[in-house]
Amino acid sequence: MRLERSSRGLKIYSRTVKWLLLSFLGGLGLTILGCATTISTQPPVPAHAPSVQVEEPVRPADQPSPRALASLGLTEQGLLLLESGNLDDAISMLERAVSLNPTNGRNYFYLSEAWLLKGDTVQAEEFNRLAAIYLREDIEWIARVMEQRERMRRHTR
Repeated sequence: MRLERSSRGLKIYSRTVKWLLLSFLGGLGLTILGCATTISTQPPVPAHAPSVQVEEPVRPADQPSPRALASLGLTEQGLLLLESGNLDDAISMLERAVSLNPTNGRNYFYLSEAWLLKGDTVQAEEFNRLAAIYLREDIEWIARVMEQRERMRRHTR
């Protein structure tokens, strides 16, 4: 290795020494960067703090949720498929509607109707039972549910 002093500083002429020096400096830089800690913008939660539940924003009582609106759209599509005799697609569409809004009893009623038309009374009875639970407060719809139940009884005889 040969060193020379110039007005600009020391010059290193050995490739091996240059490589070792650069490797050392690079490793030192990576070590320093790797040891840096990230700064959190949120304060840590104490272990004894109660968990906070995030609630949905409060909407006026007459305004349905976006999920309920999407479910209603799927219900309409399912009903159109049911009326056109496309039972498998109607069932699929109505099941998607139920997954978005499981408290809409009309979806269960229409699912029961589709299964009844397919000839599967076991499935039809289960969805009819769920429709009766969710529609029990609606006199008009509970009458439809009971009429559907009677048709199922006649079908199984």
